[in-house]
Amino acid sequence: MYYVPDGTDRCGYYECEECGSRFLDLRIGPALVCPYCGEEPDMEIGPDEKMPVLKENAKLVQMLTDEEEIEKYDKLLSLAVTGGDYNWI
Repeated sequence: MYYVPDGTDRCGYYECEECGSRFLDLRIGPALVCPYCGEEPDMEIGPDEKMPVLKENAKLVQMLTDEEEIEKYDKLLSLAVTGGDYNWI
């Protein structure tokens, strides 16, 4: 699970086109590698292996710039993952 630290005043809200996961990330760009279904390449490859290709399937849906708004999105995404069990928040 990916969360943003308390006090974050700017982050991106992303949705993966491949698996449908939604998450917040401190990195902001038009697309990122999905932390759930995307695979970070292992750059220590042998001479007979092909260079891995990054697939940036997670597209930026919205850029969040307010600390309260970021906290709200973080809690909503947490509730979605836990199935509505808000007791652990």
